[in-house]
Amino acid sequence: MVDPQHRASGSGPDVAVPEDAEGVADELINRVTWKIPNALALVGSRADDERNAMTTSWITQLSMEPVLIGIGVDNTAVTHRLITDSQSFSLNLWDADETRVFVKFSKPASYANGELNGRPVHDGSTGSPIFDEALAWVDCEVRHAIDFGTHTLFAGEIVAAGINDDEARAASMADTRMKYGGVKRGGHG
Repeated sequence: MVDPQHRASGSGPDVAVPEDAEGVADELINRVTWKIPNALALVGSRADDERNAMTTSWITQLSMEPVLIGIGVDNTAVTHRLITDSQSFSLNLWDADETRVFVKFSKPASYANGELNGRPVHDGSTGSPIFDEALAWVDCEVRHAIDFGTHTLFAGEIVAAGINDDEARAASMADTRMKYGGVKRGGHG
């Protein structure tokens, strides 16, 4: 154990090393976790006739055999319910130069005439919406779901994929002023 009064060598007062996480200030946790490099994408979900998409930055590849993609989804989100019901989701990567789309999907989406929030989509092989404008996408069937408290990690096996623009760089949190992570502040869709 480290003495709570011990300070790591380095820069200034924000480097305290307490014995446990309860001793770390929320503001410091937020500042540190917001520095973790994260991709930024839209998660598509569907159960029966209800479709949704939400912005996410908690994305990672979990395995090579089988190829599993992991996403973290707030347990209170519409997307969580739809993924749980359908056992599938899509992950849609967007061009780093077109990040304004993510703001439109920070709340539950509306679906009409083949569009989610005015963006054209089509059904993937799992039924999850795939964005026509995505630079690349994967369609996944859920293989594992682990509830970690405020969020569930859904591990989906890729069953279909596509690339619409192989030259563009995929968006990341660093391309926006958005921040997500750290300590719980509020809900979203």
